Amino acid sequence: MSLEGMLIVSAVLFSIGLYGTLARSNVIAVLMSLEIMFNAINIALVAMAKFVAPQSLQISLSSVLTGHVFVIFIITVAAAEIALGLGIILAMYRNNESVELTQADILQH
Repeated sequence: MSLEGMLIVSAVLFSIGLYGTLARSNVIAVLMSLEIMFNAINIALVAMAKFVAPQSLQISLSSVLTGHVFVIFIITVAAAEIALGLGIILAMYRNNESVELTQADILQH
């Protein structure tokens, strides 16, 4: 698959995740949509690392692995985001027995 194809797949996944984040009122669906957006970014970074870095004149191991290091960083941040998000969801559910975003202001009190 070419670089353009990988970037198109990444853009489609990112668009689906963005739509899911903006259109859903369920917090769990919003978190899943955010994960889709993170995975789209990961696909784009790995595609760029695979197709762009080897074409440089001075190929070194660090230039090839740069995209992969960013992917590992994004996966780590996504795991922390999900852990924090699930904690917030549990607190919301305990307070008002619902995980709808329209009732998320109850945590301010």
